[in-house]
Amino acid sequence: MLRNTTRFRRVATGTLLIVAPLLQLVAVIVDPGTWGDDREAVSYGDNPALAQLQSVLYHWSWLLMAVAAVGVLHFVRRRAVAFGHITGVVTVLGYMNLSSLLMTDPVEWWLGQRYPPEQAQRMLDEITGLPHSTFGFMLPGMIGIAALPLLLTAVWRAGAVHWWVPAAVAVGYVVSFPVPYSPLTILFWALPVVALGAFGVKVLRMGDGAWAAYYPAAPGLTTPDSYAKTTA
Repeated sequence: MLRNTTRFRRVATGTLLIVAPLLQLVAVIVDPGTWGDDREAVSYGDNPALAQLQSVLYHWSWLLMAVAAVGVLHFVRRRAVAFGHITGVVTVLGYMNLSSLLMTDPVEWWLGQRYPPEQAQRMLDEITGLPHSTFGFMLPGMIGIAALPLLLTAVWRAGAVHWWVPAAVAVGYVVSFPVPYSPLTILFWALPVVALGAFGVKVLRMGDGAWAAYYPAAPGLTTPDSYAKTTA
């Protein structure tokens, strides 16, 4: 498979579309803050092992989602090209920024071990409320999440998914923004697991020929050399 770039990209993209949102769902399930106090200064103290586990799961979920978004761009090579690639780039950069925010987790734990919860939260808010944190990391991360259903909308316009896939991802991630972090979040984030997972299974099952059909008709220029040789 490693010698066949078409198959490698297809399998990698399909697998990540399944794994990345699933890791995020597992993260919110094991997170002590989901079931108790959503302030990590408190939840880290309640169960440090699970709190660290959820942080690692979120980290890898968001990094892998960025890679998956790169793979999804394959489906907008012919149709919705500009819209798809713009939203795709925003999605990739956004999810990479989200991962960087997890570096505040050990800071919250450290503050929570030394100060009352209210004081620890106030100090953390002052740290994360700095302009560089807000505009350099937090805001791009939120925009990246919102861009994912837009990217999938472009993929729908290209004919690769049904309309309900971007709709379910939009409801699961974007609509959940104002919802307090709680067990209800699990229900919201389960929707993208189903939608993206179904897309991932379709990619895994579609075969190399169906995947290669999304390349522009310019063999040797925009098509992998391996595919160009097999179709020559």
